[in-house]
Amino acid sequence: MTDSKLIRNFSIIAHIDHGKSTLADRILEITDTVSKREMLDQFLDDMDLERERGITIKAHSVRVLYRSKTDGNQYIFNLIDTPGHVDFSYEVSRSLAACEGAILVVDATQGIQAQTLANVYLAMNNNLEIIPVINKIDLKSARIDEVTMELGSVLGIKEEKILKVSAKTGSGIEEILERIVSDIPAPGGNAGNPLQALIFDSQYNSYRGIVVLIRVVNGTINKNSKIKFIGENLTSEVEEVGIFGPDMIKKETLTAGEVGYIITGVKEVGNIIVGDTVTSLINPAEKSLPGYKKPKPMVYSGLFPVDGVDYENLRDALGKLSLNDSSLDFSPEVSSALGFGFRCGFLGLLHMDIVRERLEREYGLRLITSAPNVAYRITRSDNSVIEVKRPSDFPAQEKILKIEEPYVAATIITPKDYIGDVMKLANQKRGNYKDMQYISPERVEIKYAMPLSEIIVDFFDLLKSITSGFASLDYELTEYKSSDLVKLDILVAGEKVSELSSIIHREKAYQTGRELTQRLRKLIPRQNFEVPIQAAIGSKIIAKERIAPYRKDVTAGLYGGDITRKRKVLEKQKLGKKKMKRIGKVEIPGEAFMSFYKLDVEK
Repeated sequence: MTDSKLIRNFSIIAHIDHGKSTLADRILEITDTVSKREMLDQFLDDMDLERERGITIKAHSVRVLYRSKTDGNQYIFNLIDTPGHVDFSYEVSRSLAACEGAILVVDATQGIQAQTLANVYLAMNNNLEIIPVINKIDLKSARIDEVTMELGSVLGIKEEKILKVSAKTGSGIEEILERIVSDIPAPGGNAGNPLQALIFDSQYNSYRGIVVLIRVVNGTINKNSKIKFIGENLTSEVEEVGIFGPDMIKKETLTAGEVGYIITGVKEVGNIIVGDTVTSLINPAEKSLPGYKKPKPMVYSGLFPVDGVDYENLRDALGKLSLNDSSLDFSPEVSSALGFGFRCGFLGLLHMDIVRERLEREYGLRLITSAPNVAYRITRSDNSVIEVKRPSDFPAQEKILKIEEPYVAATIITPKDYIGDVMKLANQKRGNYKDMQYISPERVEIKYAMPLSEIIVDFFDLLKSITSGFASLDYELTEYKSSDLVKLDILVAGEKVSELSSIIHREKAYQTGRELTQRLRKLIPRQNFEVPIQAAIGSKIIAKERIAPYRKDVTAGLYGGDITRKRKVLEKQKLGKKKMKRIGKVEIPGEAFMSFYKLDVEK
């Protein structure tokens, strides 16, 4: 049995592109966990999408053996790599709950970013030992002294505790490994207690069913033992137990303090949730481990297959994706314009983008995505409260007493030169200023309370644009606040297209309606009849554009005779066009449903 005193469980936390995956590569290389022949850049990021975008999308686990230079003992390191983006914060929190320590990586050229702070606070909430590391010291643009001062002033870390490394060249990595041995405590827990194991990830294998990644906190788990998932109240039998080294390696048992996987033969997706607790069916634990909750989606959008016969394939694909992405929520939806599809809940726009791209790449689907929106809380005139996740469910204005929208606490870290531009942008997005403080002489942290609906569409892109890419953003849902919101409808050829409707603040409705009708006029192809495009609030039209019809020269074949012959033919054409308009149907291209993405509404 493994001695738990020689086990160290840790995560690497960092902002996107601060070198987290590169540091993991060097650790695998220096400890000979992966041979040079097998070594790839971003080794743990096994999805093409992760490599292309340079981001970690889902948690990964690997067991590393390291012989300490200080005491000569061989230690077992369980490295749990975590995502770095705000959209995946629940995954980060579950991964941190499986650890006793975390390596905090900060880029020497960029300094502390907003999402770095968010992840550090998550680690502190889990009482983890933090090893601060400044990475990329080999670059000419590195600001080592300034970033060291930031870590000291923001997080209260003493300078002598901060390691300065280059994950790219391997400089300083040995020192990190020694600090893991000395600073991160061995896992607690007792192998003799009833089994308690935390699920921090799961993935689908088409041959074996669901592979569940677990950290054993108390007790032991063996092959063929009968188990129970406490949160979902599901029972099963363990078919295989093992570790990731980084390939799957079978073992007979996992004991308190260890990290590994179990295969139960469960093939029903949705039964196993990240954050749930596994216990023994015969001698169960009295309670589950803390922190289990179903993540609440913040952004909703419709996913529809371009080809209707792919509906069942889309449902299966969403189910399999939801295994290692417990924050993905989906339910069936029918659209008059797009057919059968699913209303999906996401944690943010990046999360939505990643899910759509994974569905298209990994499952060969072609999809249309409707415009994203948030969930609103509406109090109706009979005092009943409903949650509206799509504009088509919005009640008539006269039946509404109050509309509340979700607000977030937004933290923006930016160089001081851009303070004015950032505050102007936040005010345009209906932000309420809360606080500002300098984290170093050159960089400042600004806090705002903002409507989530203003952040999800283009706020991040605009922020990056006005600060030349230097600002960073993190946000957390805080409350619902009453707002003056209206439903903006779009009518194409006199017919309401519910997929183009949106819920928007009254002040911005007129500008948005005008922008949207102008954009749709360019996107919708011309027909043989005139197509009016209108924006309306209730029965009031607030903006209108028209797509001129194609014209055919029906008089080209006439020659000779007087003008009445021409008039007769033109009148006949006019009657034909009226009939065509009455029975004609306008085809709307897929990109029109994402028109809200690129609206430039800042007035």
